[in-house]
Amino acid sequence: MPERNGLIASMRKPDSPHPSPGSPPTLRVSRFDLERLERLLDRLGDSPDYDRLREELDRAEVLEPQEMPADVVTMNSRVRFADVDSGEESEISLVFPRHADPEAGRISILAPVGSALLGLSVGATIEWPVPDGRKRRLRVVAIAYQPEAAGDFEL
Repeated sequence: MPERNGLIASMRKPDSPHPSPGSPPTLRVSRFDLERLERLLDRLGDSPDYDRLREELDRAEVLEPQEMPADVVTMNSRVRFADVDSGEESEISLVFPRHADPEAGRISILAPVGSALLGLSVGATIEWPVPDGRKRRLRVVAIAYQPEAAGDFEL
């Protein structure tokens, strides 16, 4: 896999998953998820619709799947999150587009909420633009299932 901004080569480690207020939260992505997401984005080509996901991947800390903390949202995780402003909670599985089924709670990584949640730790909050121009603040409440924590590295 090609090196991306030195992330793969350095496997940089942040000081804290919950940085100071006003700065974006630290994102952690498994090397395996990053490789699959980059292949997906390469197939989709250049599109402003996916620029935010690309930006998030560019700033992510990359870990080996076996090193992924159990409190981080990864691909195929089942995650409960809250809209900070409304207090409304939702639970979804974060999946690749071909497995998406919103009515069954399987949300594509390409959906704005999917891209927003990837790599966040439980307790982290992120502000994310939605299609109507507003911004939502999402907070990760819990992770009901994470493949890496369960030893399911081939999902």
